[in-house]
Amino acid sequence: MDHTPESAQFFLTAPSPCPYLPGQQERKLFTHLSGRRASALHHLLSDHGFRRSQNLIYRPACLDCDACQSVRVNAKAFTPATRHRRNLRINADIASEVVAPMVTSEQYGLFKRYLDARHDGGGMTQMSYLDYEFMVEDTPVRSVLIEYRMRADADGLAEGQLVGVALTDPLPDGLSMVYSFFDPALRRRGLGTMMILDHIARAAEMGGYLYLGYWVKDSPKMAYKVGFQPLEVQKGARGWVELDPDLPPDAE
Repeated sequence: MDHTPESAQFFLTAPSPCPYLPGQQERKLFTHLSGRRASALHHLLSDHGFRRSQNLIYRPACLDCDACQSVRVNAKAFTPATRHRRNLRINADIASEVVAPMVTSEQYGLFKRYLDARHDGGGMTQMSYLDYEFMVEDTPVRSVLIEYRMRADADGLAEGQLVGVALTDPLPDGLSMVYSFFDPALRRRGLGTMMILDHIARAAEMGGYLYLGYWVKDSPKMAYKVGFQPLEVQKGARGWVELDPDLPPDAE
Protein backbone atom coordinates (compact mmCIF):
# COMPACT_ATOMS: atom_id res chain seq x y z
CA MET A 1 0.00 0.00 0.00
CA ASP A 2 1.30 3.46 -0.86
CA HIS A 3 1.50 5.37 2.43
CA THR A 4 1.35 8.95 1.20
CA PRO A 5 -0.98 11.70 2.47
CA GLU A 6 -3.07 11.16 -0.66
CA SER A 7 -3.51 7.42 -0.05
CA ALA A 8 -3.55 7.32 3.78
CA GLN A 9 -6.99 7.12 5.35
CA PHE A 10 -7.68 10.02 7.70
CA PHE A 11 -10.26 10.23 10.48
CA LEU A 12 -11.80 13.07 12.49
CA THR A 13 -12.48 12.81 16.21
CA ALA A 14 -15.73 13.94 17.80
CA PRO A 15 -15.66 17.33 19.56
CA SER A 16 -14.35 17.31 23.14
CA PRO A 17 -13.41 20.03 25.66
CA CYS A 18 -10.20 21.83 24.75
CA PRO A 19 -7.45 21.26 27.33
CA TYR A 20 -5.88 24.65 26.62
CA LEU A 21 -8.63 27.22 26.05
CA PRO A 22 -11.67 27.29 28.39
CA GLY A 23 -15.02 27.09 26.63
CA GLN A 24 -13.54 25.80 23.38
CA GLN A 25 -14.05 22.40 21.73
CA GLU A 26 -11.26 20.49 20.03
CA ARG A 27 -11.24 18.02 17.15
CA LYS A 28 -8.29 16.15 15.70
CA LEU A 29 -7.49 14.83 12.26
CA PHE A 30 -5.52 11.59 12.49
CA THR A 31 -4.29 8.55 10.65
CA HIS A 32 -2.53 5.32 11.57
CA LEU A 33 1.20 4.69 11.17
CA SER A 34 1.80 1.13 10.03
CA GLY A 35 3.71 -0.94 7.53
CA ARG A 36 7.13 -0.51 6.00
CA ARG A 37 6.51 3.11 4.98
CA ALA A 38 5.40 4.25 8.42
CA SER A 39 8.65 6.16 8.99
CA ALA A 40 8.40 8.03 5.68
CA LEU A 41 4.79 8.99 6.40
CA HIS A 42 5.74 10.04 9.92
CA HIS A 43 8.41 12.40 8.63
CA LEU A 44 6.23 13.79 5.86
CA LEU A 45 3.30 14.53 8.17
CA SER A 46 5.57 15.90 10.91
CA ASP A 47 6.79 18.42 8.34
CA HIS A 48 3.13 19.39 7.87
CA GLY A 49 2.46 20.00 11.55
CA PHE A 50 1.30 16.56 12.72
CA ARG A 51 2.32 14.94 16.02
CA ARG A 52 2.77 11.27 16.87
CA SER A 53 1.02 9.47 19.74
CA GLN A 54 1.89 5.76 19.81
CA ASN A 55 0.84 4.39 16.39
CA LEU A 56 -1.29 7.42 15.49
CA ILE A 57 -0.28 10.76 14.04
CA TYR A 58 -2.61 13.76 14.35
CA ARG A 59 -3.08 17.49 14.13
CA PRO A 60 -5.82 19.84 15.42
CA ALA A 61 -8.79 20.32 13.10
CA CYS A 62 -11.00 22.55 15.21
CA LEU A 63 -13.97 24.41 13.76
CA ASP A 64 -13.59 28.21 14.00
CA CYS A 65 -10.27 28.00 15.88
CA ASP A 66 -6.65 27.70 14.75
CA ALA A 67 -4.98 28.65 18.04
CA CYS A 68 -2.84 25.48 18.12
CA GLN A 69 0.29 26.20 16.14
CA SER A 70 2.85 23.49 15.40
CA VAL A 71 6.30 24.84 16.29
CA ARG A 72 9.92 23.81 15.95
CA VAL A 73 13.23 25.32 17.06
CA ASN A 74 15.78 26.10 14.37
CA ALA A 75 18.53 24.34 16.31
CA LYS A 76 21.25 25.38 13.86
CA ALA A 77 20.55 29.06 14.53
CA PHE A 78 19.82 28.79 18.26
CA THR A 79 22.00 30.82 20.63
CA PRO A 80 21.47 30.19 24.37
CA ALA A 81 20.27 33.22 26.30
CA THR A 82 21.77 34.18 29.67
CA ARG A 83 19.02 32.26 31.50
CA HIS A 84 19.75 29.18 29.38
CA ARG A 85 23.46 29.26 30.18
CA ARG A 86 22.62 29.65 33.86
CA ASN A 87 20.30 26.65 33.66
CA LEU A 88 23.03 24.53 32.09
CA ARG A 89 25.50 25.52 34.81
CA ILE A 90 23.02 24.57 37.54
CA ASN A 91 22.46 21.19 35.90
CA ALA A 92 26.06 20.43 34.95
CA ASP A 93 25.94 17.52 37.40
CA ILE A 94 23.30 15.74 35.29
CA ALA A 95 24.26 13.39 32.46
CA SER A 96 22.06 12.33 29.54
CA GLU A 97 22.07 9.02 27.71
CA VAL A 98 20.12 7.67 24.75
CA VAL A 99 18.61 4.26 25.52
CA ALA A 100 16.26 1.86 23.77
CA PRO A 101 12.52 2.56 24.16
CA MET A 102 12.02 -0.11 26.82
CA VAL A 103 10.16 0.81 30.00
CA THR A 104 11.38 0.20 33.53
CA SER A 105 9.77 0.43 36.95
CA GLU A 106 12.21 3.24 37.76
CA GLN A 107 10.90 5.30 34.82
CA TYR A 108 7.29 4.60 35.71
CA GLY A 109 7.81 5.65 39.33
CA LEU A 110 9.23 8.98 38.17
CA PHE A 111 6.44 9.32 35.61
CA LYS A 112 3.76 8.90 38.30
CA ARG A 113 5.41 11.37 40.67
CA TYR A 114 5.59 13.91 37.86
CA LEU A 115 1.93 13.48 36.90
CA ASP A 116 0.70 13.59 40.50
CA ALA A 117 2.60 16.83 41.12
CA ARG A 118 2.15 18.62 37.80
CA HIS A 119 -1.12 17.31 36.35
CA ASP A 120 -3.19 16.38 39.39
CA GLY A 121 -6.74 15.55 38.28
CA GLY A 122 -5.75 15.14 34.63
CA GLY A 123 -6.62 12.04 32.64
CA MET A 124 -3.01 10.85 32.45
CA THR A 125 -2.77 10.49 36.24
CA GLN A 126 -4.76 7.27 35.93
CA MET A 127 -2.23 5.66 33.59
CA SER A 128 -1.10 2.20 34.73
CA TYR A 129 2.31 0.65 34.14
CA LEU A 130 0.82 -1.09 31.10
CA ASP A 131 -0.52 2.23 29.77
CA TYR A 132 2.94 3.76 30.15
CA GLU A 133 4.45 0.76 28.40
CA PHE A 134 2.11 1.24 25.44
CA MET A 135 2.95 4.96 25.30
CA VAL A 136 6.67 4.21 25.01
CA GLU A 137 6.85 0.92 23.14
CA ASP A 138 3.78 0.90 20.87
CA THR A 139 5.36 2.58 17.87
CA PRO A 140 6.00 1.52 14.27
CA VAL A 141 8.68 4.18 13.81
CA ARG A 142 12.14 4.67 15.24
CA SER A 143 11.96 6.10 18.75
CA VAL A 144 14.35 6.42 21.68
CA LEU A 145 14.34 7.36 25.34
CA ILE A 146 16.79 9.91 26.64
CA GLU A 147 17.42 9.41 30.34
CA TYR A 148 18.86 12.08 32.64
CA ARG A 149 20.77 10.91 35.73
CA MET A 150 22.80 12.50 38.51
CA ARG A 151 26.56 12.38 37.93
CA ALA A 152 27.19 12.58 41.69
CA ASP A 153 25.32 12.89 44.97
CA ALA A 154 23.44 16.21 45.14
CA ASP A 155 20.13 17.62 46.36
CA GLY A 156 19.60 14.54 48.47
CA LEU A 157 19.85 12.29 45.41
CA ALA A 158 22.32 9.50 44.82
CA GLU A 159 24.77 9.25 41.97
CA GLY A 160 23.03 7.62 39.00
CA GLN A 161 19.52 8.46 40.19
CA LEU A 162 17.02 9.06 37.38
CA VAL A 163 15.69 12.64 37.34
CA GLY A 164 14.25 12.99 33.84
CA VAL A 165 13.12 11.05 30.78
CA ALA A 166 12.23 12.15 27.25
CA LEU A 167 10.47 10.00 24.67
CA THR A 168 11.96 11.27 21.42
CA ASP A 169 11.58 10.45 17.74
CA PRO A 170 14.64 10.95 15.52
CA LEU A 171 13.66 12.41 12.14
CA PRO A 172 15.74 12.95 9.00
CA ASP A 173 15.77 16.69 9.74
CA GLY A 174 16.08 16.63 13.52
CA LEU A 175 14.29 15.42 16.63
CA SER A 176 10.70 15.42 17.84
CA MET A 177 10.03 15.49 21.58
CA VAL A 178 6.97 13.28 22.01
CA TYR A 179 6.69 13.45 25.80
CA SER A 180 9.00 14.31 28.68
CA PHE A 181 8.82 14.22 32.46
CA PHE A 182 11.14 14.91 35.37
CA ASP A 183 11.49 14.89 39.15
CA PRO A 184 9.00 17.49 40.46
CA ALA A 185 10.99 17.83 43.71
CA LEU A 186 13.83 19.53 41.79
CA ARG A 187 11.82 22.54 40.69
CA ARG A 188 14.62 25.07 41.23
CA ARG A 189 16.77 23.29 38.64
CA GLY A 190 14.43 23.94 35.71
CA LEU A 191 14.76 20.39 34.43
CA GLY A 192 12.18 20.89 31.67
CA THR A 193 14.28 23.71 30.22
CA MET A 194 17.48 21.68 30.62
CA MET A 195 15.99 18.76 28.68
CA ILE A 196 14.89 21.03 25.83
CA LEU A 197 18.35 22.63 25.69
CA ASP A 198 19.92 19.17 25.54
CA HIS A 199 17.62 18.22 22.67
CA ILE A 200 18.40 21.46 20.84
CA ALA A 201 22.12 20.68 21.10
CA ARG A 202 21.53 17.17 19.76
CA ALA A 203 19.37 18.48 16.90
CA ALA A 204 22.01 21.09 16.05
CA GLU A 205 24.60 18.33 15.71
CA MET A 206 22.25 16.73 13.17
CA GLY A 207 21.98 20.07 11.35
CA GLY A 208 18.24 20.26 11.86
CA TYR A 209 15.29 21.18 14.03
CA LEU A 210 13.71 20.33 17.35
CA TYR A 211 9.96 19.75 16.98
CA LEU A 212 8.18 20.88 20.16
CA GLY A 213 4.56 20.11 19.33
CA TYR A 214 1.87 22.75 19.63
CA TRP A 215 2.02 26.29 20.96
CA VAL A 216 -1.14 28.14 21.98
CA LYS A 217 -0.66 31.89 22.33
CA ASP A 218 -3.19 32.34 25.15
CA SER A 219 -2.37 29.18 27.08
CA PRO A 220 -0.05 29.58 30.11
CA LYS A 221 0.83 25.88 29.75
CA MET A 222 2.47 26.61 26.39
CA ALA A 223 4.16 29.94 27.19
CA TYR A 224 7.57 28.38 27.83
CA LYS A 225 8.02 27.40 24.18
CA VAL A 226 8.53 30.97 22.96
CA GLY A 227 11.62 31.13 25.16
CA PHE A 228 13.54 29.09 22.58
CA GLN A 229 14.24 31.27 19.57
CA PRO A 230 14.35 31.20 16.61
CA LEU A 231 11.04 29.36 16.72
CA GLU A 232 9.23 28.46 13.50
CA VAL A 233 5.52 27.80 13.01
CA GLN A 234 3.93 25.59 10.36
CA LYS A 235 1.63 27.56 8.02
CA GLY A 236 0.26 24.96 5.63
CA ALA A 237 1.04 25.79 2.03
CA ARG A 238 3.45 28.52 3.21
CA GLY A 239 5.55 25.95 5.02
CA TRP A 240 7.51 26.89 8.14
CA VAL A 241 7.88 30.59 8.93
CA GLU A 242 9.57 32.32 11.85
CA LEU A 243 7.16 32.91 14.71
CA ASP A 244 6.40 36.38 16.02
CA PRO A 245 4.66 35.64 19.34
CA ASP A 246 3.19 39.15 19.45
CA LEU A 247 1.05 38.55 16.36
CA PRO A 248 -2.25 36.62 16.29
CA PRO A 249 -2.01 33.10 14.79
CA ASP A 250 -3.44 34.12 11.38
CA ALA A 251 -1.30 37.26 11.02
CA GLU A 252 2.12 35.72 10.46
